[in-house]
Amino acid sequence: MKMNIVNKSATAAGYLMSAFCLAAVLMGAAVAFAEDGKVVTVIKVSGAIGPVSSEYIAKSIEKANKTAAAALIIELDTPGGLDTSMRQIVKEISASKTPVVVYVSPSGARAASAGVFITMAAHIAAMSPGTNIGAAHPVTIGGKLDKTSSEKAENDAVAYIKSIARIRNRNAAWAEDAVRKSVSLTVGEALRQGVIDVVADDLGDLLKKIDGKQIKMDNNTAIVLNTSKASVVRDEMGWRLAILGVISDPNVAYILMLIGMYGLFFELSNPGAMFPGIAGGISLILSFYAFQTLPVNYAGLFLILLALVMFILELKVVSHGALTIGGIISMTMGSLMLFEESSPFFKLSLYIIAISVIVTVVFFSVIVGLSYRAYKRKPVTGVESLVGAAGTAVEAIDSTGGMAMVNGALWQCRSDAPIDKGKEVIVVEVTGLRLKVAPKL
Repeated sequence: MKMNIVNKSATAAGYLMSAFCLAAVLMGAAVAFAEDGKVVTVIKVSGAIGPVSSEYIAKSIEKANKTAAAALIIELDTPGGLDTSMRQIVKEISASKTPVVVYVSPSGARAASAGVFITMAAHIAAMSPGTNIGAAHPVTIGGKLDKTSSEKAENDAVAYIKSIARIRNRNAAWAEDAVRKSVSLTVGEALRQGVIDVVADDLGDLLKKIDGKQIKMDNNTAIVLNTSKASVVRDEMGWRLAILGVISDPNVAYILMLIGMYGLFFELSNPGAMFPGIAGGISLILSFYAFQTLPVNYAGLFLILLALVMFILELKVVSHGALTIGGIISMTMGSLMLFEESSPFFKLSLYIIAISVIVTVVFFSVIVGLSYRAYKRKPVTGVESLVGAAGTAVEAIDSTGGMAMVNGALWQCRSDAPIDKGKEVIVVEVTGLRLKVAPKL
C-alpha cells in the first residue's frame, strides 16, 4: 500500500516537473519570438485625418511598443485633415520606440496635405504603384485670413515639414514646394527625388524590401528591421473609435442633431410618449460628442436652433407664414455655416442640407395645418358641442324661459322670439346650464 502511494507521488511529481519544463520552453520561445521581432503590426488609416485617426495611431504605437513589435505599418490613404491631429500623429511617431512605416496604399490611394507630413515623419516611407503624394499647402480653419496671417501659417508649415524631412534625411526642398506650391509627385518621381524610401507592390513585398534596413530612432539608437519572415498582426480599430469615426462624419452628425431636436420636440408636445424623447436625447448627445471632433461654427449652430424655435412658435402664434419663412432662411444659412467653410474635408453635403430643410419645412407645415384644423373644428363633447344643435320645444318658450328637448335631455331655455310648444329650435348660446335658442327656420 505504501509502495502504491510512493509511486503515485513520484508520478504526480513527474507530471508537475514536465508541465514546468513545457511552460519554461513555451515562455522561452515566446520571449525569443518577441526579441527576434517576428511580429509586425499593421493598421489601416483612410479618410480625413482627425481626432479619431490620431487616437487610433497613438494607441497602436503604444501597443507596438509594449509588445516589442518589429515594426508598425500604417497603410495610409488620406486627402488631408486637421493640423492639430496631424501634429499629434507626428509627435507619436517621433516618440515611438518601434519603427513606424507609412505605406501609401492601395493603388489609387494618396497622401495629400496632412498625409504628406505623416509620411515624411515615418521612419520608412513607402508607396504602392498608382499612388501619389503632395499638395500640402495649409488650409486655415476659421474663415479666410489676411495676407500676413496666411503667410505666417504657410511659413510655419514650411518650417515644420522641412525639420521633419531633415531628421529623416528626405528631400526638404521638395517638402517646401509641397507646402508653398502644392506640388505633387507620382510613385516613381517620389522615389527618384528622395521623398520616399521604398516602392512595394503589396504588404508582403514591402516586408521583404524593408528587411535588413537599419533605422535610426529619434533617441539615436539604431534598429535593424527583421521583417521578411515576420507574422503580420492587424490591429483593428476598436468599436468605440469605429462608432466615433462614423458619427464624426459631418453629414451623420448633422442628421443626428436634427433627429435629436425632432425627438425632443415630439416629447415636449406629447409628454409621456417616451420613445421620441429617449431617441432624441441619445441622438442629440451623440451629435454634440461628434461636434467636439469637428470644426463647428457655433453661429451656424445657433441659427439652426433659432430656426427650430421659429417653427415651434408658428404653432402658437399666427404670423401668416412669416415665422416659417424666417425659419427656412435661418436653417438654410445655419446649415451652410455649421462647419467652417475653409475646411474642405469637413463640409456638409448640399443634398443633405436641401433634403433636411425640405423635410423640416414639410414636417412643421403639416403640424401647423393639423393644429389649425383642430383649432377650427367644432367641439364634439361638453356644453360647447350644444351650440348649433337642434331640439324641440316641450312648452312655450319666450324671454322669461321655457323647456326644450335637446340631444335627448331637457334643458331650461330662453328665446328673444316667442316659440310655441312642439316647434323645432336651434341652440345659439350656452350660459351655464341654460340655453339660448331660436326658432329653426
